[in-house]
Amino acid sequence: MDPALSPTQSAITLNINGEKHALSVDHRTTLLDALRERLDLTGTKKGCDQGQCGACTVLLDGRRTVACLQFAVAAEGREITTIEGVADGGRLHPVQQAFLDLDGYQCGYCTPGQICSAIAVIEEHAAGWPSAVTDDVSPEAGPPPLTPEEIRERMSGNLCRCGAYVAIAQAVARAAATPAEEEASHGDQKDREAAA
Repeated sequence: MDPALSPTQSAITLNINGEKHALSVDHRTTLLDALRERLDLTGTKKGCDQGQCGACTVLLDGRRTVACLQFAVAAEGREITTIEGVADGGRLHPVQQAFLDLDGYQCGYCTPGQICSAIAVIEEHAAGWPSAVTDDVSPEAGPPPLTPEEIRERMSGNLCRCGAYVAIAQAVARAAATPAEEEASHGDQKDREAAA
């Protein structure tokens, strides 16, 4: 043990967005506080600090987690992705682009957590994970259709106080769509605009 550290501290290295960050933390420090207060990665937002709102959602080894309930020391050795790390250089992640295109935000406070959660939702769905509203959960059934009901259930851990839920669900559906589905949805949208 480092003599400069107290018995309630540890020197850890966090792998965040592909970069290693060495720091000393109190064992009670949450991943959220380490990100925001120690590493100046403020895209991850602090909302309820009780794991109920989803504003602090990040990806831990590709799976979503609320950073306010995750101890920083327990995240050592794992791949952490925050909102700052989801884009590919200057190119937005498809989920980010869909949120932008469809106005899947209002004040934007919950948006980083919504986007991180949506990325994981799309991957979970593609892997065939059922949700509470999935009708057929047998393995041979494969992934259920990603209906608005499925999206709402899968995103239910992320709250939006502005109420942008309709646009959020549309953005998740667009980001999850195959090119053929995307083309069909554009055609449907044009038809609706023409009819209006």
